[in-house]
Amino acid sequence: MGSYSEEIVSVIRDFLVGDDWKFDFDEEHGVFRFGVGIESKLKHLRYLIPVRDDSYVVYAISPMDADCDDKSVMKEMADFICRANYGLRNGNFELDMTDGEIRYKIFVDCDGIIPSEEIIKGSIIIPSVMFDRYAAGILDIMFKGSTAEEAIAKCE
Repeated sequence: MGSYSEEIVSVIRDFLVGDDWKFDFDEEHGVFRFGVGIESKLKHLRYLIPVRDDSYVVYAISPMDADCDDKSVMKEMADFICRANYGLRNGNFELDMTDGEIRYKIFVDCDGIIPSEEIIKGSIIIPSVMFDRYAAGILDIMFKGSTAEEAIAKCE
């Protein structure tokens, strides 16, 4: 069982309730869970928000994994993720090389502060926006055999 800030949980919960989000909260581990529909062909993201004593992390997880048994796809996806991450100001994509999971992560440092509604809103919305922007490239690598370079050009 992890330790987490009740104050941070409270402001995140207040935002989610006030904005009419449907979510679950794991009291034992301090983790919010919910899904979000997005505009891209991925259609849906799964969110996890683990809260700690002085921070929280927002993970938006793609419903589709890269084929970890296909070395060519994994190589192109890793290259694509590096290219997509270059220059991003808030958060980053991650690729699990063992199972192909693709997610977007935002870390919010709350040491000595309680995050504002605007900080919470941004940390939750930005991953969806990033997946909207980059989903076509991710899917082109998975299903059309595109190179990372071709896929990133399509997104940017």
